[in-house]
Amino acid sequence: MKELGKGVIMTDKQAILVRHSVRKYRSVRIADNLVAQLKAKIDELNAAGNLHLQFVEDAGKAYGNLIYRAVGLISAPSIIVCVGEDTADLDERVGYYGEKLVLFAQTLGLNTCWTGTFNKKAVAVDVKPGERVVLAIAIGYGVDQGKDRKSKTYEQVTEVAGTAPDWFKEGVKAALLAPTALNEQKFMIKYNADDTVSLETKGGGLTKIDLGIVKCHFEIGAGREF
Repeated sequence: MKELGKGVIMTDKQAILVRHSVRKYRSVRIADNLVAQLKAKIDELNAAGNLHLQFVEDAGKAYGNLIYRAVGLISAPSIIVCVGEDTADLDERVGYYGEKLVLFAQTLGLNTCWTGTFNKKAVAVDVKPGERVVLAIAIGYGVDQGKDRKSKTYEQVTEVAGTAPDWFKEGVKAALLAPTALNEQKFMIKYNADDTVSLETKGGGLTKIDLGIVKCHFEIGAGREF
């Protein structure tokens, strides 16, 4: 958790509650002290997740195509490019650790948006042999803080054997606030008879990335790992 001036503390749980996808940004570069904290967090997450996440201060024309111009993403001052060793679990690792970074950015007073595509040729990215660029995260100071979106219910995304404990319910509550592709929330969280939890997907685009993001949220809400 981070201290945000005047003694106010924002935890990851609080970041989940207030964070929304933001597509329009102020034309202001991110403050140097925040960039330093972002880079330190990226180093930490890269080590933990065997990733090669990269902060690119000048997003340039990464969001220059017509679709992104239409929604305003062209205004994003900076970008985090998600890269890693091209293994079977890369997408899920990017979702899991990338969302940790997104929530950390929220505690710093920054806004973000997961973006499935961007102009890779317009951004200087270091991709080593055996690595793959997955997607990117726009980051900066939003014109606003985004808005709430329609969500499925607890009952629609869970299967419970017996009676679910409170920690499971809190985990699901946080998972329902996780960003997913097209806000489709194509996941199912199961509470098993042996007091374990399993997470499954119903398919769809960017499914494995979504699973990583949902897993991150659930663990924060539940206060325990899968």
